[in-house]
Amino acid sequence: MKADTQARLPERTLTHLLERYGAGEPVACERVAEGLLNRGYRLATTRGHFFLKHHLGGDPETVISLVRQHRATAALATLGLPVAPPLADRDGRTVVVHGHRRYALHPWVEGRHRDGRELSPAQSRRLGALLGGVHRALEHVIARSPLRRSPAGESAAPADTQALIDQLLARVRGRARRTGFDELAEHRLLERRSMLRAHAHLRPGRAEVPAEGWVHGDFHPLNLLYRAEGPVEPVAIVDWDRLGVRPRAEEAVRAAAIFYLRPDGSLELPKVRAYARAYRAAGGASPAELAAAVRRVWWERLNDFWMLRWHYERDDHRADPQFPAAAALVVWWTRNARAVRDAFCD
Repeated sequence: MKADTQARLPERTLTHLLERYGAGEPVACERVAEGLLNRGYRLATTRGHFFLKHHLGGDPETVISLVRQHRATAALATLGLPVAPPLADRDGRTVVVHGHRRYALHPWVEGRHRDGRELSPAQSRRLGALLGGVHRALEHVIARSPLRRSPAGESAAPADTQALIDQLLARVRGRARRTGFDELAEHRLLERRSMLRAHAHLRPGRAEVPAEGWVHGDFHPLNLLYRAEGPVEPVAIVDWDRLGVRPRAEEAVRAAAIFYLRPDGSLELPKVRAYARAYRAAGGASPAELAAAVRRVWWERLNDFWMLRWHYERDDHRADPQFPAAAALVVWWTRNARAVRDAFCD
């Protein structure tokens, strides 16, 4: 097997897993860089190429068992949706436990990620229709049952956010050597404090929660693969670890706010409009649902500081490159609230 110091997967473990799946002898193992949670490996074996996922667990957004998640994605594949369900081992299991660690083996899907700047209006319509189709299909492939859900009714309280801003400001100002990131972080924190005071009266109420249903839970460019060559077609929606019951329209808005975010913090509203119209048609969502979701996601962004918390509390800088545009978005969104709402609802 070709040595790969970045893989950090013991050869003994890899050999055992491939034997369980009957997937041949290992030839190469490469750590996949994309993704902030779990660990993924691209494997080359004597029988082909595969994606091995090491499920670390501990994600608070996970609300469904791994086996149930696998069954759902397999059912979506039978409906013709672009997913890559896990393979079964020799005992018919899609989850293999080795050394108290959980693994799943998937076929390797050759593709590339695309953000909204690379998508035409027609391709944006296809994206919206895809997500709407997924939401509708999930209602059919997963039976409704009692399930711990992610809290959706209670929006962030301004007082709690102000306290968090104070904590983060103390960390920023306590740095011995200030960087450009620190300067930007302080500016955005002070700006957000002022915005919260000015817009506290717009906090969404519990009655404004859009209709709930099964959603992917983390739909964004790094979790969607497009054909590597030829027509720009989605070939696989990946990373279903946050599959759960939540407001469907909110997932549609969050996804658009990531796909169509420009470096300056604005959104490509013509493409958002094309995407949203197709989503509403495919998913059966009303303009009123989207309007409520737009307001709730805007408020969520106004109160959200996960990137700064990773940077200053966990010393984890993987999200740092995303911070400038993401922090600018909420300012731009607030100033263009009517245009954003209209793009999703017209």
